[in-house]
Amino acid sequence: MSPTQVVSSAAKQAEQLRQDGNTYFKKDRFGAAIDAYTEAITLCPNVAVYWTNRAQCHRKRNDWRKVEEDCRKALQLDSNLYKAHYLLGLALLQWKEYAQGIKELEKALDLCRGENPKSDMVEIIWQDLAKTKYLEWEHESTTRTWELQSLKEACEDALIEKHFRDASQTEGFLDEASTSNSEQLKNLERVFRKAVEADIPTEVPDYLCCKITLDIFRDPVIAPSGFTYDRAVLLDHLHKVGNFDPITREPLYSPQLIPNLAIKEAVQAYLEKHRWAYKTDG
Repeated sequence: MSPTQVVSSAAKQAEQLRQDGNTYFKKDRFGAAIDAYTEAITLCPNVAVYWTNRAQCHRKRNDWRKVEEDCRKALQLDSNLYKAHYLLGLALLQWKEYAQGIKELEKALDLCRGENPKSDMVEIIWQDLAKTKYLEWEHESTTRTWELQSLKEACEDALIEKHFRDASQTEGFLDEASTSNSEQLKNLERVFRKAVEADIPTEVPDYLCCKITLDIFRDPVIAPSGFTYDRAVLLDHLHKVGNFDPITREPLYSPQLIPNLAIKEAVQAYLEKHRWAYKTDG
C-alpha cells in the first residue's frame, strides 16, 4: 500500500470514527464519544473539528480544563473555527477570566454571523456574551460601590471630626460652624450620588431598541421602509409569518436588508457606558 493510500485509509477511518462519536454524543454517551473522537485524532491529528467535537463532550462533563486544551489545539489548526472560540470563551469564564472570555465569545459571534447569520448559534453565543458582560459589570459595580461607600464614610468621619475640633476652638461661633459643616456634608452626598449614577439601571432609549422585541439591538438591519429591526428577529418573521415588513406590511425579502451601521455603533457606545443594559431575560 502506497503512502497516499495509507493516508487516505486513515482519513476514512477517522471520518467514520467522527460519525460514530456524533452518534454517541446524540445519545448522551459522552465517554464513548470521547473515545471515538480520540481515536480519530490519533489517526488524523490535524483535523480541527475532531478536537472541537471532543471539547463538546468535555463540556458536557464539566471538564473545563480539557475543554480549554482541546479548543486551543483546534484554534492552532484553524483560527476561524467559531465553535472553538465559543467553547474556549466559556472555559475561560469558569476561571473568571472575564476579559479573555469575552474576547473569545466576541470572536465566535463575529465568525458565526459571517458564516451563517441565520444559525441558532448566533443567538446562543450572543446570549452567553451578554450574560458574561453583565456579570462582569455586576462584579465591578459591586466592588466600585463598596469602595465608594467606604470612601464616603471616611470623608464624613473626617468632616465631623474637623467640625468638633473647630467648634472647640471657636466658641461663640457654633451656629456658623454647624451650618458650614452641614453644607459640606450635603455637598459630599451630592458628589458621591453623582459618582454612582452610571451604575444605576434606567430605560434604554427607544431608538436603540428593536420595534418587534423592544429589546436593545443585537444586529440591526434597515428595511426599504426605513424601519430598523434586529436581523435574527426579522428573518424569523419573514420565515414564519410572511415576506412583508412587520410595520408597513410592504413586501420584504431578506436580500433587501442592509446593516444599519450607525445604529450598531450607537448601541455599542451605549453598552460600553451602560453595561447593565446587557442584562437579558434569556
